[in-house]
Amino acid sequence: MEQNPRENPGAPTRKYVVAMHTNIENKVAVVTGASRGIGYSIAQALLENGASVVIGSRNEKEIEAAAEALRSHSGGHVAAAPMDVRDYKQVERFIASAEREFGGIDILVNNAGIGLFSPVDELAPEQWDAVIQTNLSGPFYCIRAAVPVMKRRGGGYIFNISSLAGKNAFAGGAAYNASKFGLNGFSEAAMLDLRYENIRVSYIMPGTVETSFGRSGAANKTSSWKIGSQDVAQVVIDLLRSDPRVMLSRVEMRPSKPPR
Repeated sequence: MEQNPRENPGAPTRKYVVAMHTNIENKVAVVTGASRGIGYSIAQALLENGASVVIGSRNEKEIEAAAEALRSHSGGHVAAAPMDVRDYKQVERFIASAEREFGGIDILVNNAGIGLFSPVDELAPEQWDAVIQTNLSGPFYCIRAAVPVMKRRGGGYIFNISSLAGKNAFAGGAAYNASKFGLNGFSEAAMLDLRYENIRVSYIMPGTVETSFGRSGAANKTSSWKIGSQDVAQVVIDLLRSDPRVMLSRVEMRPSKPPR
């Protein structure tokens, strides 16, 4: 779109274009916690845009089933391996296998996460450790292992899937809030550390998303008011295609019309 100089005399004419700078096709992406929900939708979106994808999750049967479903629905190149993000040695092996499989890593999506909710005086130390190690140490371990691989490729993009619980505390959420508040701060520090290595870092903070997170059973049908996992995936694609000059470091997502 061009400005009309007659509407603003003396203003320079400027052209506005839609930037499509990042070519996702032929990139290699790693997505943790990808057996279902947000992680699965992100992996599917990356495949549909031409990337090769390596997915990981703790449950071997679930991650293999997810890989098979992705191959049948989206086509493309998919590899899968069981991996617990709380164990740095497992993370190192997982990242190394991704590099061997596809020759490198360009995109890392830290999505693996758990939520255990209890009043702080009833929260077991083991529950605290599990949440902090998964939601906060896990992204650190993955970034620590993946960044050298990204540097060998000349750069990359890292996404940390956080939550609005990373800025809004709630009763019973001591461990979860702490993990997501910490993840937000960690993401911002990582962004500052890596920006001159041609590695961008963004964290995405969804509100209520229709997934099976925090309860039993699968949830594939999105309620009319809730954010869909595919909406989070679309943000990842949009950020990947944004102009590299711009650091879109944080995205907050809310349902437009939650119940009153």
